[in-house]
Amino acid sequence: MSGPDLFGLGGSPGATRALLAERLSYTYPGAGVPALRDVELEIAAGEFVVLAGASGSGKSTLLRAASGLVPHFHGGEFAGRLEVGGLDTREHGPAALAAVAGTLFQDPETQVVMGTVRGELAFPLENLGLAPAAVARGVEEAALALGIAPLLDRPTHQLSGGELQRVALGAALAGRPRLALLDEPTSQLDPVAGDELLGVLRRLNEEWGTAVVLAEHRLERCLGAADRVIAMRDGAIACDAAPADFLEWAGEHAPELQTPGARLFSLAGLRPLPTSVKAARRAIGVNLTAESAVQLTATSPEGPVALAMKGVWFEHKGGAAVLRGVDLELRAGERVALMGRNGAGKSTLLKVAAGLLSPTRGKVRRAGRVALVLQHPGDYALHERVGDELAPAALAAAGLGELAERHPRDLSGGERQRLAIAIVLDGERPAVLCLDEPTRGMDRAHKDRLAAHLRVLSEAGTAVVVATHDAEFAAALASRTVLLGDGRPVADAPTAEVLAGGWYFATQTARILGGAALLPEDGAALLEARLLGGVA
Repeated sequence: MSGPDLFGLGGSPGATRALLAERLSYTYPGAGVPALRDVELEIAAGEFVVLAGASGSGKSTLLRAASGLVPHFHGGEFAGRLEVGGLDTREHGPAALAAVAGTLFQDPETQVVMGTVRGELAFPLENLGLAPAAVARGVEEAALALGIAPLLDRPTHQLSGGELQRVALGAALAGRPRLALLDEPTSQLDPVAGDELLGVLRRLNEEWGTAVVLAEHRLERCLGAADRVIAMRDGAIACDAAPADFLEWAGEHAPELQTPGARLFSLAGLRPLPTSVKAARRAIGVNLTAESAVQLTATSPEGPVALAMKGVWFEHKGGAAVLRGVDLELRAGERVALMGRNGAGKSTLLKVAAGLLSPTRGKVRRAGRVALVLQHPGDYALHERVGDELAPAALAAAGLGELAERHPRDLSGGERQRLAIAIVLDGERPAVLCLDEPTRGMDRAHKDRLAAHLRVLSEAGTAVVVATHDAEFAAALASRTVLLGDGRPVADAPTAEVLAGGWYFATQTARILGGAALLPEDGAALLEARLLGGVA
């Protein structure tokens, strides 16, 4: 008996075409409008395609359809034809399609089924019928490629969100599928892990011919690797172009989809728009340094202490320490970004702050209710109808009024995130609001609205602390940034100081301009002034 065709070289009808959609339309149960509208799309074997679009534009639904979850799991009305790796999705369900398409969705916690990391990576290979030696080799290669070899014997329930995301991705890619379907795969990864992930995807794409379809809001991370960018709007394809052409289209038709680097150039009146930091720096050719940085306003609130941690430790049973002697103080009205690599202790710190975990040593003082939105927004929805979660006014304020009849599981990742935040904030204003990766799955427009809402809360006296890997969001929101390393703060300073000159913990504008500015608006003003002044 021959083994499975892992590399897409078997000469089947789908071998030169990874995905084909013809007049594909789909409507979720209870939805008044289609999530996909007459989608016509062909993706060749070996292509690297980025899916762009606002939250709810249809990106996640298209990936769910390609994996077979739509309509086999979600139900609803399905029309047209979708072929993945030569298999018609009407005739083949998720199990059959998994042999040709590896999938990672926005909520990896729902995809992990085994008790240990090693078991999780081995599971899909065993399902392919591989011999034990081939399974063992595949596990080792996946672990090495994604930097999770030290986690192989860890229980999956002890992993951080970012670690869990890498494990779920490893399981999806371990069999080297013909097609990789990825929904916000870097949303919970620190900058280094995000870069490493994209490196793995490039190698799979370039060396093994795996087609990649990657849905992403933080386009600055992935445009440099893409052959094509497909922008979706209201369930239909609005643009299908090369990355540079897409940026020009976005500047005219969808500014919210532009990368920070493209916005920097657009505001400064420069062309062509860059698809990467390297291209931007080469085009500018101007030597700016952090000495001329446009500083964010960083005032220290003088209000009462809203939250104080003194000598806080948290250790798992067995002695593994996650927090190590944390001293941290937040004052009423402060807006603080909590950053650090995966596993540094950010989520644990927020859980201790909110009282979900008790410190094994040290003390925590709270001035009132500490509200917490965790990384798994689906956990906050308790009903089978979005409209039953909140009053109509609260739903409308969150931009979810039109989705009242939908089931929460049918929402996009960004929509679920907004729903969870609205649920937590419903009622009395908290003394402290803790958000764990709140921009996961959110487009820029909704990030801007979230930042504005958090500013209103802070001005009313609520201390806001946001654990995030999104440097752009941190720069736009926080006046102070705390950087965790090995369970303790290693930097605690104004955001402009922490994020200006780094390689990884930095905005794209800062990387382009050598730390001279954090945001495109400030960078464009500085760039125009320098260019007009003749500095080269």
